[in-house]
Amino acid sequence: MNERVIGKKVLVTGASSGIGQYLAIHVAQQGGIPILVARTADRLAVIADKIEESFGVACYWYEADLSNDAEWKDVIDRICYDHGSIDALINNAGMAVFDLVADAKWQDIDRMLSVNVKSLFRTTHQILPHFLQQGKGHIVNIASQAGKMATPKSAVYSATKHAVLGFTNALRMEVEKEGVFVTSVNLGPVRTNFFQQADPTGNYERAMDRIMLDPNRVALAVVNSLFTKQREINLPAWMDSGSKVYSIVPGLMERAMQKQFNKK
Repeated sequence: MNERVIGKKVLVTGASSGIGQYLAIHVAQQGGIPILVARTADRLAVIADKIEESFGVACYWYEADLSNDAEWKDVIDRICYDHGSIDALINNAGMAVFDLVADAKWQDIDRMLSVNVKSLFRTTHQILPHFLQQGKGHIVNIASQAGKMATPKSAVYSATKHAVLGFTNALRMEVEKEGVFVTSVNLGPVRTNFFQQADPTGNYERAMDRIMLDPNRVALAVVNSLFTKQREINLPAWMDSGSKVYSIVPGLMERAMQKQFNKK
């Protein structure tokens, strides 16, 4: 149990698999009340049932397509109505399709913008007034190391995560005196089904297999940060160090790391 989390209602998007599923489990394990959102109702129902059975806490779930703006707005309204207040929001939903810009399909680009950026902005914009009225709350945005250091075939995905980082950093300064915490989570590749859509060839997943992060450990780090002033979570640490060097000497890094940058 975690005293900071006990009894707190934590809204998690993209909760039907991967990091989101483990976030739900760790919130419940630490005494919180998970409120889960994803497109896959049957998966959400199974996860919620297991959580309630394992931890004896209520677990709520809502089916929604976050890329459908009108539908997602209605679901957020319903969540706020059903629960009265939310204590923390973890914007975890995200997707990618790795491709060269010249070869990318517009519908893939549009969906990445909708899921990774617009839905995160929409969710935050609707939940934030409740946090400000309460004088407390925590917003955690799952970004990516790709938002700090782009690589070939991830131009659009990197751009969406760069947008998330810019949004998160500015928002943190806007609400820091209002009792609302804002944290960005910047991850390297994580061992989830994310890559089945991002790169159906499996080439990137095979190339990165040795350094893939464990989604359970990632989720635990995120939940442990809830209701603290932690500004960022950066995993793995060595990749974060690389992104800092890149920000100082990008040209040198691109030349030196050309082989590593072309893994997709």
